[in-house]
Amino acid sequence: MKNVLVFAEHRQGKTRKVTFELASEARRIADALGGKACAVVLGSGAAQLAEELRSYPLDTIYVNDDAAVDRYLLDPVVDYLEAAAKAAGPSLVLIPNTLSGRDVAGRLIVRLGAGIVADVVEVSVEDGAVLCVSPKLGGVLVTHCALRPAEYGIATVRPSAFAAARGGAGATLVALEPQQKTYPAAIEHDVEEGATEMALEEAPVVIAGGRGLGGPEPFDALLKPLAAALGGAVGASRAAADAGWVPYNLQIGQTGKTVTPKLYIAVGISGAIQHKVGMRASGTIVAINKDAAAPIAEFSDLLVVGDAFRIVPELTKLIEKAKGNHS
Repeated sequence: MKNVLVFAEHRQGKTRKVTFELASEARRIADALGGKACAVVLGSGAAQLAEELRSYPLDTIYVNDDAAVDRYLLDPVVDYLEAAAKAAGPSLVLIPNTLSGRDVAGRLIVRLGAGIVADVVEVSVEDGAVLCVSPKLGGVLVTHCALRPAEYGIATVRPSAFAAARGGAGATLVALEPQQKTYPAAIEHDVEEGATEMALEEAPVVIAGGRGLGGPEPFDALLKPLAAALGGAVGASRAAADAGWVPYNLQIGQTGKTVTPKLYIAVGISGAIQHKVGMRASGTIVAINKDAAAPIAEFSDLLVVGDAFRIVPELTKLIEKAKGNHS
């Protein structure tokens, strides 16, 4: 491995924040390896995203706007990624540790005969080996894995693990040859729940509700106004999702999503280990709970003991007032 190749993930015209994080981190790793920092952008809107990525510290961006990438399930993405990796030469391939990213990585390791480290939060280079730090078992265990010098290696990287920083001098754009293939699994309808709302994984602030809210109504009436005031998104515990109060795409935890916002406010959540797994890496954790002895108190930076139905509306008003004073 000498170069670094980033898979640029985007969806419905919006670039995932993790793409810019990886584009920035690729430069540092490539410099340590003595190689080049590259990215590959595929599907509808690829040309526009490639131009956006040129403001990041990349040397080469491989591009193809083949409509098959959006029309078929994963296979064309893997084909183009394989082609880009071989064009770039021996590389560490960085892929977002998202639902689709994990699927792509699983197929790409077979194509490239590569080793893989999953859910990486830190990368360094030592004697030509790429050292990756990866939390396991919900963060109870932290592993240090080495991708030894080889032709290819793959790391799926946790969103928000690295900071995005512009500073590119204008990467060279290289067109990938069209695959001109057909694939067995086509996408007929693409429906995304909550598509008009900010993605939980990318929100700088997350307001999460749990069983203590007592039903579905407070998620709209109580949490959404606070999230809107803070420029964030609403999430939920597994108990709230299992009760049918919110869709499962809002679930945070071991069997849901992992979030790393700057501010996490847990409302009516007891703090079971399964939930802690999905949000423990948040910057500042605030819990609002009637029970001062709730487990979430042990890993919160601030615990507010009281009635959420009185506290949250007042907090929302104070934030909106403060914003008005600065406008």
